[in-house]
Amino acid sequence: MIQHSLWAESTEGEKHIWTDFLAILSAIEKPVLVHYGSYETTFLKRMRERYGELPEDSESANAINSAINLLSVIFAQVYFPTFSNGLKNIAGYLGFQWSDAGASGLQTIRWRHEWAASRAPSRKQALLTYNAEDCEALEVVANKLVELHLAAPPAENSSLDGVIHTSQLKREHPYGFKRNIFSFPELDVINKAAYWDYQRERVYVKTNAGLKRRSKRTSRPKRPLSANETLECPRPGCCLKCDSAKLWGHGRRKRKHVVDLKFMRHGVKRWITCYQVHRYQCQICGATRFPDELRRARGKFGPNLMAYAIYLNVDLRMPQNGVDRSLNKVLDLRLPCGTTSHFKAKAAKTYNDTYNALVERLCRGNLLHADETKVSIKGSDGFVWVFANMDEVAYVYSETREGDLLQTLLKDFTGVLVSDFYAAYDGIQCPQQKCLIHLIRDVNDDILKHPYDEELKRLALAFARLVKPMVETIDRHGLKKRFLKKHLPPVDRFYQHLSDKPLQSEPAVKLRSRFLKNRNKLFTFLKYDGVPWNNNNAEHAVKAFAMLRHVIGGVTTERGIRDYLVLLSICETCKYQELDFLDFLRSGEQDLAVFARRRKGRTEAKTTK
Repeated sequence: MIQHSLWAESTEGEKHIWTDFLAILSAIEKPVLVHYGSYETTFLKRMRERYGELPEDSESANAINSAINLLSVIFAQVYFPTFSNGLKNIAGYLGFQWSDAGASGLQTIRWRHEWAASRAPSRKQALLTYNAEDCEALEVVANKLVELHLAAPPAENSSLDGVIHTSQLKREHPYGFKRNIFSFPELDVINKAAYWDYQRERVYVKTNAGLKRRSKRTSRPKRPLSANETLECPRPGCCLKCDSAKLWGHGRRKRKHVVDLKFMRHGVKRWITCYQVHRYQCQICGATRFPDELRRARGKFGPNLMAYAIYLNVDLRMPQNGVDRSLNKVLDLRLPCGTTSHFKAKAAKTYNDTYNALVERLCRGNLLHADETKVSIKGSDGFVWVFANMDEVAYVYSETREGDLLQTLLKDFTGVLVSDFYAAYDGIQCPQQKCLIHLIRDVNDDILKHPYDEELKRLALAFARLVKPMVETIDRHGLKKRFLKKHLPPVDRFYQHLSDKPLQSEPAVKLRSRFLKNRNKLFTFLKYDGVPWNNNNAEHAVKAFAMLRHVIGGVTTERGIRDYLVLLSICETCKYQELDFLDFLRSGEQDLAVFARRRKGRTEAKTTK
């Protein structure tokens, strides 16, 4: 290791040590400057302004322009067990020790003033030693970061001693609610006796007269809800077994209450229907049966109530327990816990054929947008694939992110597939359009990471100037091939220039390789009518699922998430077609196209009137 200590006796000597510093850099092949914090950044900038800019192609200029601030590498990426990200804290944790434990940057300013007043050699030596040890400490930290980078295994298989990947850290609840595990059963008994519900129901009620009176009132059984209407079910016309009309009442008359909602013009009202029925017996064959009206009211809850609960849960993203509590509070329905979950499962079964038809239409259409996102199911990860076009959306669950699901669903797809750059989509044998928004964002990120890479900037600017006129044409004329095909010759010229130009920068070479690899998938929209140049249709649908995923909170099962996806697919398709999801659920219709025609017919009839 070679150390250089440059010292200026006065302001006049500053230029000399700056010149010496540049000479040292020039003598090194491809020098790299590493510093810690913003002080050195400010210093280098000030020296260049004070003593003139350096030649652009010189080794010194390249080293200064690309100086590495090690603090920016550590910040928000590596968390050492120290109170701060200061060099002394981190280097001290890694075992480095300064010869003067009390030395600091503020202390060095005092030493410099003392040296200027007394010219004492001890003060000068203390400053030189402190700065040299700072460099040694910086080298210790840099070597540790290199070691972490080279030896780090995948996050899910971390084995470095004392190193934990942030992806493996369990998120602690912000309020610290958790169930304690006690070493002795006696401690567990004492802890349970302190629970809030236990004390309110078992302890406080015995010592507080007010709580005792309230508990007696709440423990009384509530009176049954009164019916809004009573229907007398008529006698059936004939026996189902022998077709005889001789049916007579058999046994006592029964009552059945169905809890439902009644939608009015400006609100909704609880509506309870009481069905009064007899069981009827055939006098010829002895078979018994109930009236047909009772079969139509088989459950305890009506279709409007189920439709409204699903609308709150799926469309408005209210948690299932929240839907139950809200309906009970506002409408006094007395729904047991888990009722909305039951509604969801029943509705998903009802609309399963609608969902399958939706997926089938998407997978044999002329245009398909595709994307995928992660979902947590009882602590394990799954994936939800989103398929969409201009009018329809479908969500499909898969246990993995592998391309098997895509190959199965899209094996006969012959339209244009719009997607991001995930490699699984490349296996689909059909015309493809890659999302240019994804590409532009990646290019912009590369430029921000390499702000002094001129080759990368020129390549990115050429691509931006190529795409911008295309976007302007689309804004003026829409996605029409007859207007967009004029941009095909500029695309050919761009790729011709791209292949001929030599590049030295590694980021620029990688970007060129990406352009060349996806040449047949970046500008497909110029050759077809109605094909977008981005994947916003699928990404918009992903956002809808992400909002619902936040409500689910990772506590659902695989069956539960599949039920959610059936209903969410229909809900988002209604939005794409400007239909009302709640009206569709209440209509009893299972075909979206038929429902849309009926709505259109009613709208035209109202307009005619």
